[in-house]
Order: sequence, then C-alpha cells, then structure tokens
Amino acid sequence: MRAEVHEVGKGAYLVHGRHTNWVILKDGDAVTLVDTGYPGDRPGLLGSLVEVGSSPEAVAAVLITHAHNDHLGSAEYLRAAHGTPVYLHEAEVPHARREYLQQVSVGEVVKNAWRPGVVPWLVHVLRVGGTEQHPVTAPAAFPVADGPLDLPGRPVPVHTPGHTDGHTVYHLPDAGIVISGDALVSGHRTSRIQGPQLLPDMFHHERTRAVASLDLIGALDGDALLPGHGPLHRGSVRAAAERARQLAS
Repeated sequence: MRAEVHEVGKGAYLVHGRHTNWVILKDGDAVTLVDTGYPGDRPGLLGSLVEVGSSPEAVAAVLITHAHNDHLGSAEYLRAAHGTPVYLHEAEVPHARREYLQQVSVGEVVKNAWRPGVVPWLVHVLRVGGTEQHPVTAPAAFPVADGPLDLPGRPVPVHTPGHTDGHTVYHLPDAGIVISGDALVSGHRTSRIQGPQLLPDMFHHERTRAVASLDLIGALDGDALLPGHGPLHRGSVRAAAERARQLAS
C-alpha cells in the first residue's frame, strides 16, 4: 500500500493512509511525525518518509494527537526499533499505555450499523488492524509546558479535550497550519457531510467538551487545516471551526 503524500507548505506534508492521515514536518533530513495511522498503514507510513527524502531513523519524535488505534498504530514500533521518543499531552500518556481505552467499541459501532457508511467502515477497520492494541511502552508528556517544541517544524501543542481527555492539535503559526487530528475533520466514511465538521457523536469520549474545543481551534491563526480524516482544507481555520460548531448544534 502506497500512501498519498501532499506537500502543504515548505517542509510540511499531509499523508493520506487507508482512511487516516498523518503529517510529516521536515527540516533537512530530520522530521517530526504527527500520528502514525492504523497498524496496517505501516508500509505506507515508512514509504512516505522515504518519499519526502527522510527515513524512519531520522524521525526526531512522534507526536500523537490522541491515542486511538488509527493514530497510534506504529508509534511503539518506531520507539522500539529506532528509539524514537513518543510525545503526547500529559492527560493522554496513560491512554497511550492502555491503562484505559477511550475509543468506540465494536458493540457501539454495531448499534449504529443502520447509519450510512458504518458497516463498510467497520469492515475496513478490521482489515487494517484497527481493533488491535499497540500500547506505547514509554510515552512521555511534552518536554515543555508552553510554546513551540524544539523539533522539526516547531509545532505548538494546543490541548483540545473531548474526543479524548488529552487530545491535542498542533499549530504551526509561521506557516498558517493547524494539524487538527480528530478534533476537527473534513470528512469520514460514516458521515454524509463534506468539509469541516466534528466526527459523528459515537466517536467522542465527551461530545460537549469536543464542541467547546472548537473555540480553541478557531482562535488559532491559520489558513490550512490538516485533519486526521478527510482531505486538506484550505481557508480560514476560524471559519472551519465555526462551520463545525454550527453543524454540531
């Protein structure tokens, strides 16, 4: 499986795996990897690093928006194989270790099987290892409390709880880029809507907090939204967040 790599800005790439995205931030040969797709996305993930002129060995760190299986898939592999540090918000660290799981269960999905797109999506999830658990043995909280991380791309973590307790988006203020994970997406197989939106309710640990976090995203200066699901969205991030809030009301 070959992932689709799209250069969004200088040294910033949005990569489409099998229904989940990840982001590569490149500075010279070194990169920051934001999310890692499903376990079954690993060949595409490793290939995307090569395609941008880097390698798994050159990943300075893996940043995780949230510890769902479709974003955490190869984080432990990179940590174990290459010693790559894996960073998350402190509230998400125990989730990455799988001390608990804040993710929709197969049973809950089955209850929603009547909704358009849910059954094909579930079949896809099973095929790419979406129900497998790949906990990170030694995840760590961000090494600084505020401001940009000292990593390629200089991303700024912004805590946006709701989808999970420690969900985090990453802001690149100089580039006008917001990497939004699952706090604000632009499409999903289980949604009939195209464009900026929240994921369907069953995917959120606390929907009320997820809606409230749209205000935090809307306050970020940017004109390129790189979501965890769906295509790149060009345009005001503030307007994208407002549209998602209106649709959620």
